[in-house]
Amino acid sequence: MDSVSEREFRDALARWASGVTVVTARHAGEPIGMTAASFSSLSLDPPLILICVARSAYSHDGLVGAEGFAVHVLGGEQQEMSSLFARPGADKFAGFPDARGPFDVPLLPYGVARLVCERHALLDGGDHTILVGRVVSAELAGTDPLLYCNRAYGRLETR
Repeated sequence: MDSVSEREFRDALARWASGVTVVTARHAGEPIGMTAASFSSLSLDPPLILICVARSAYSHDGLVGAEGFAVHVLGGEQQEMSSLFARPGADKFAGFPDARGPFDVPLLPYGVARLVCERHALLDGGDHTILVGRVVSAELAGTDPLLYCNRAYGRLETR
């Protein structure tokens, strides 16, 4: 049986609402980061999450090669940060304090939660690498999440 076309697949997946994250790490002494909507919890025991990183992404090699990384779950007011980290290249960290966490990961302001993870496993995901992280610290904030659906940002008011 044939697969659907890439366009049909993309259009169908665009209808899936998801939260928005920015993933950061340090590679060759420099901070790197990217916006990632392909984020999910994986296991409670041990506490594992996964991020799908496109092999073509500017930050791919640095993220999958890092010992640890941080996942910043963005709040409804952080659309600009999401857009900034979705662009390749550029100095994405200009204007942010030089805050660092375990594994020397760059820590950014977050709206909903921040998870710092140790790299647990790398899996083949076709044109993506599935980066599995073991959560070593978790912080929570009290804002509503930023959502992405049908190629547009939205908000979910949880109160």
